[in-house]
Amino acid sequence: MQWIKETFGSYKPIIAMCHLRALPGDPYFDLGGGMDKVVELARQDLHGLQDGGVDAVMFSNEFSLPYLTKVRPETVASMARVIGELRSEIKIPFGVNVLWDPIASIDLAVATGAKFIREIMTGVYASDFGLWNTNVGETVRHKMELGAKDLKMLFNIVPEASKYLADRDIVDIAKSTVFNNRPDALCVSGLTAGAETDSGVLTRVKQAVPETAVFCNTGCRLETIERQLSIADGAVVGTTFKVDGKFDNLVDPVRVKAFMEKVKSFRGQHQKFK
Repeated sequence: MQWIKETFGSYKPIIAMCHLRALPGDPYFDLGGGMDKVVELARQDLHGLQDGGVDAVMFSNEFSLPYLTKVRPETVASMARVIGELRSEIKIPFGVNVLWDPIASIDLAVATGAKFIREIMTGVYASDFGLWNTNVGETVRHKMELGAKDLKMLFNIVPEASKYLADRDIVDIAKSTVFNNRPDALCVSGLTAGAETDSGVLTRVKQAVPETAVFCNTGCRLETIERQLSIADGAVVGTTFKVDGKFDNLVDPVRVKAFMEKVKSFRGQHQKFK
């Protein structure tokens, strides 16, 4: 898993979420503030995360609630504008996640120069968004057709607000996902953004696919991150970096710095890179 070090420049990296506010076409888009406000708030969050010492940042349309499983063109265009305006200010590796559309995520990554995407790329689910299907063969072929062979693919195998349509054990899912799809990493999540990932589930997945990177995908907190990183190869962190640890708020630089100080202390005690 040398690719982790090469991509993020760190052992057990922390990928911080830069949650974009509702965009044009979204039900809760701020017509008064417009795209200028979306860009400015994203800029504020980006600098709070970078200055706090995170290893990478991932831009997502987190406030495009309720989500679509096939997004509209205006969503990708709006996200590209935000990243384009901030591009010269991004000093760390970055990725993108267009919820919940892997094809759109790849398109955005290629357009902006992102190093990785995270998405639901496999499985069929009963979800809050209706019957949720995927086509990983089409997704990976699309990536290769666009010449993005080096784009890292983080497969979320425990989608939020949904359940596998068939009754499958998480170990079986992890093993078959790795065998059939060759993901760069598997992401293990809780029920929703900010909901803690079950350490038992995280352990079972990592033990099932020891040669594949496994990231803790939701609910990482100051008091739990050492335990989670003792199992996982990295973590995706969003809500805990926000003011009062609340999803709707902006990033709190003080919380980011305190969190990353603990992470760096942990990494200092576990230097061997696997």
